Amino acid sequence: MYRFSVWRTSKELDAKSTELADPILKSMTQDLARALDLPRIKVHIYEIEPVNGLAAPDGRIFITRGFFNKYRAGDVTAAELASVIAHELGHVALGHSRRRMIDFSGQNAMRTALAMVLGRFIPGVGPLLAGALMSLLAAKLSRKDEYEADAYASALLTKAGIGTAPQISLFKKLETLTGARGASTPAWTMSHPKTDLRIKAIETNTHKWKID
Repeated sequence: MYRFSVWRTSKELDAKSTELADPILKSMTQDLARALDLPRIKVHIYEIEPVNGLAAPDGRIFITRGFFNKYRAGDVTAAELASVIAHELGHVALGHSRRRMIDFSGQNAMRTALAMVLGRFIPGVGPLLAGALMSLLAAKLSRKDEYEADAYASALLTKAGIGTAPQISLFKKLETLTGARGASTPAWTMSHPKTDLRIKAIETNTHKWKID
Protein backbone atom coordinates (compact mmCIF):
# COMPACT_ATOMS: atom_id res chain seq x y z
CA MET A 1 0.00 0.00 0.00
CA TYR A 2 2.88 2.36 0.81
CA ARG A 3 4.54 1.70 -2.57
CA PHE A 4 1.27 2.22 -4.40
CA SER A 5 0.68 5.49 -2.54
CA VAL A 6 4.20 6.70 -3.42
CA TRP A 7 3.68 5.74 -7.07
CA ARG A 8 0.32 7.52 -7.25
CA THR A 9 1.69 10.65 -5.56
CA SER A 10 4.73 10.70 -7.84
CA LYS A 11 2.56 10.41 -10.94
CA GLU A 12 0.42 13.34 -9.79
CA LEU A 13 3.48 15.49 -9.05
CA ASP A 14 5.21 14.57 -12.32
CA ALA A 15 2.15 15.60 -14.31
CA LYS A 16 1.74 18.95 -12.59
CA SER A 17 5.24 20.24 -11.86
CA THR A 18 8.28 21.85 -13.45
CA GLU A 19 11.75 22.49 -12.09
CA LEU A 20 12.32 25.82 -10.36
CA ALA A 21 14.22 28.18 -12.68
CA ASP A 22 14.25 31.49 -10.77
CA PRO A 23 17.96 32.52 -10.57
CA ILE A 24 17.74 34.16 -7.13
CA LEU A 25 16.01 31.19 -5.55
CA LYS A 26 18.36 28.76 -7.29
CA SER A 27 21.29 30.68 -5.81
CA MET A 28 19.74 30.34 -2.34
CA THR A 29 19.15 26.63 -2.79
CA GLN A 30 22.78 26.33 -3.81
CA ASP A 31 23.74 27.91 -0.46
CA LEU A 32 21.65 25.26 1.27
CA ALA A 33 23.26 22.54 -0.83
CA ARG A 34 26.77 23.70 0.11
CA ALA A 35 25.80 23.67 3.78
CA LEU A 36 24.74 20.04 3.34
CA ASP A 37 27.78 19.11 1.22
CA LEU A 38 25.51 18.31 -1.72
CA PRO A 39 26.20 19.19 -5.36
CA ARG A 40 22.71 20.69 -5.77
CA ILE A 41 19.15 20.68 -4.46
CA LYS A 42 16.41 20.40 -7.06
CA VAL A 43 13.18 22.20 -6.26
CA HIS A 44 10.02 21.90 -8.34
CA ILE A 45 7.01 24.15 -8.80
CA TYR A 46 3.78 22.25 -8.19
CA GLU A 47 1.06 23.77 -10.37
CA ILE A 48 -1.65 24.35 -7.78
CA GLU A 49 -2.82 27.62 -6.22
CA PRO A 50 -2.85 26.95 -2.44
CA VAL A 51 0.19 28.42 -0.67
CA ASN A 52 2.25 25.49 0.54
CA GLY A 53 5.49 23.53 0.42
CA LEU A 54 5.72 19.78 0.00
CA ALA A 55 8.25 17.03 0.61
CA ALA A 56 7.24 14.03 -1.50
CA PRO A 57 7.72 10.48 -0.18
CA ASP A 58 10.44 9.97 -2.82
CA GLY A 59 12.45 12.88 -1.36
CA ARG A 60 11.68 15.58 -3.91
CA ILE A 61 10.94 19.12 -2.76
CA PHE A 62 8.05 21.18 -4.17
CA ILE A 63 6.80 24.74 -3.81
CA THR A 64 3.28 25.40 -5.03
CA ARG A 65 2.65 27.85 -7.85
CA GLY A 66 0.54 29.86 -5.42
CA PHE A 67 3.52 30.26 -3.08
CA PHE A 68 5.85 31.13 -5.95
CA ASN A 69 3.37 33.76 -7.17
CA LYS A 70 3.43 35.36 -3.70
CA TYR A 71 7.21 35.61 -4.09
CA ARG A 72 6.90 37.11 -7.57
CA ALA A 73 4.39 39.66 -6.24
CA GLY A 74 6.79 40.70 -3.46
CA ASP A 75 4.67 39.31 -0.63
CA VAL A 76 7.39 36.77 0.21
CA THR A 77 11.15 37.29 -0.01
CA ALA A 78 13.61 34.85 -1.56
CA ALA A 79 15.08 34.15 1.89
CA GLU A 80 11.61 33.40 3.30
CA LEU A 81 10.92 30.98 0.48
CA ALA A 82 14.33 29.41 1.10
CA SER A 83 13.22 28.80 4.68
CA VAL A 84 10.26 26.80 3.33
CA ILE A 85 12.63 24.73 1.21
CA ALA A 86 14.85 24.15 4.26
CA HIS A 87 11.80 23.06 6.26
CA GLU A 88 10.78 20.54 3.59
CA LEU A 89 14.36 19.27 3.42
CA GLY A 90 14.00 18.64 7.15
CA HIS A 91 10.98 16.42 6.54
CA VAL A 92 13.00 14.41 4.02
CA ALA A 93 16.18 14.18 6.11
CA LEU A 94 14.26 13.13 9.22
CA GLY A 95 12.19 10.54 7.37
CA HIS A 96 8.85 12.26 7.99
CA SER A 97 7.58 12.08 4.41
CA ARG A 98 8.00 8.33 4.13
CA ARG A 99 6.77 7.67 7.66
CA ARG A 100 3.66 9.79 7.20
CA MET A 101 2.63 7.72 4.21
CA ILE A 102 3.15 4.49 6.15
CA ASP A 103 1.42 5.92 9.24
CA PHE A 104 -1.55 6.97 7.12
CA SER A 105 -2.04 3.39 5.94
CA GLY A 106 -1.61 2.02 9.47
CA GLN A 107 -3.95 4.57 11.02
CA ASN A 108 -6.67 3.67 8.53
CA ALA A 109 -6.38 0.03 9.59
CA MET A 110 -6.41 1.00 13.29
CA ARG A 111 -9.43 3.27 12.73
CA THR A 112 -11.36 0.39 11.17
CA ALA A 113 -10.45 -2.04 13.97
CA LEU A 114 -11.23 0.47 16.71
CA ALA A 115 -14.55 1.34 15.08
CA MET A 116 -15.53 -2.34 15.10
CA VAL A 117 -14.65 -2.73 18.79
CA LEU A 118 -16.29 0.51 19.95
CA GLY A 119 -19.28 -0.14 17.72
CA ARG A 120 -20.13 -3.19 19.80
CA PHE A 121 -20.31 -1.17 23.00
CA ILE A 122 -21.56 2.16 21.63
CA PRO A 123 -23.62 1.40 18.50
CA GLY A 124 -23.77 4.27 16.07
CA VAL A 125 -21.35 6.46 18.04
CA GLY A 126 -18.44 4.01 18.15
CA PRO A 127 -17.21 4.57 14.57
CA LEU A 128 -17.42 8.35 15.01
CA LEU A 129 -15.45 8.16 18.27
CA ALA A 130 -12.82 5.94 16.64
CA GLY A 131 -12.40 8.43 13.81
CA ALA A 132 -12.05 11.33 16.25
CA LEU A 133 -9.46 9.51 18.38
CA MET A 134 -7.34 8.56 15.36
CA SER A 135 -7.55 12.11 14.00
CA LEU A 136 -6.23 13.47 17.32
CA LEU A 137 -3.38 10.94 17.27
CA ALA A 138 -2.47 11.84 13.69
CA ALA A 139 -2.55 15.57 14.55
CA LYS A 140 -0.23 15.05 17.53
CA LEU A 141 2.30 13.11 15.43
CA SER A 142 2.11 15.72 12.68
CA ARG A 143 2.78 18.59 15.13
CA LYS A 144 5.84 16.76 16.43
CA ASP A 145 7.14 16.39 12.87
CA GLU A 146 6.61 20.11 12.20
CA TYR A 147 8.60 21.16 15.26
CA GLU A 148 11.44 18.83 14.25
CA ALA A 149 11.46 20.11 10.67
CA ASP A 150 11.44 23.71 11.95
CA ALA A 151 14.50 23.00 14.11
CA TYR A 152 16.29 21.30 11.20
CA ALA A 153 15.51 24.27 8.95
CA SER A 154 16.79 26.72 11.58
CA ALA A 155 20.10 24.86 11.86
CA LEU A 156 20.46 24.57 8.08
CA LEU A 157 19.60 28.24 7.45
CA THR A 158 22.12 29.28 10.11
CA LYS A 159 24.85 27.10 8.60
CA ALA A 160 24.06 28.43 5.10
CA GLY A 161 24.48 32.03 6.29
CA ILE A 162 20.81 32.91 5.76
CA GLY A 163 19.83 32.85 9.43
CA THR A 164 16.49 32.25 11.13
CA ALA A 165 15.08 35.78 10.72
CA PRO A 166 13.38 34.93 7.37
CA GLN A 167 11.91 31.80 8.92
CA ILE A 168 10.34 33.86 11.71
CA SER A 169 9.17 36.70 9.45
CA LEU A 170 7.45 34.20 7.14
CA PHE A 171 5.57 32.61 10.02
CA LYS A 172 4.33 36.04 11.09
CA LYS A 173 2.71 36.58 7.69
CA LEU A 174 1.79 32.95 6.92
CA GLU A 175 -1.81 33.03 8.14
CA THR A 176 -2.47 36.08 5.97
CA LEU A 177 -0.84 34.40 2.96
CA THR A 178 -2.77 31.15 3.34
CA GLY A 179 -6.04 32.61 4.60
CA ALA A 180 -5.81 30.32 7.64
CA ARG A 181 -7.60 31.23 10.83
CA GLY A 182 -6.08 28.95 13.46
CA ALA A 183 -6.00 31.36 16.39
CA SER A 184 -9.32 30.15 17.81
CA THR A 185 -8.68 26.46 17.12
CA PRO A 186 -7.44 24.35 20.06
CA ALA A 187 -3.77 23.50 19.44
CA TRP A 188 -4.27 19.82 20.24
CA THR A 189 -6.70 19.40 17.31
CA MET A 190 -4.40 20.98 14.72
CA SER A 191 -2.05 19.09 12.40
CA HIS A 192 0.41 22.02 12.59
CA PRO A 193 1.48 23.75 15.80
CA LYS A 194 0.16 27.25 16.38
CA THR A 195 2.28 29.90 14.72
CA ASP A 196 3.27 31.72 17.91
CA LEU A 197 4.48 28.46 19.46
CA ARG A 198 6.58 27.66 16.39
CA ILE A 199 8.15 31.12 16.44
CA LYS A 200 8.93 30.78 20.14
CA ALA A 201 10.62 27.40 19.56
CA ILE A 202 12.76 28.85 16.75
CA GLU A 203 13.78 31.83 18.88
CA THR A 204 14.64 29.52 21.78
CA ASN A 205 16.85 27.36 19.57
CA THR A 206 18.55 30.37 18.00
CA HIS A 207 19.31 31.88 21.43
CA LYS A 208 20.61 28.56 22.70
CA TRP A 209 22.94 28.09 19.73
CA LYS A 210 24.36 31.60 20.17
CA ILE A 211 25.17 30.83 23.81
CA ASP A 212 26.69 27.45 22.95
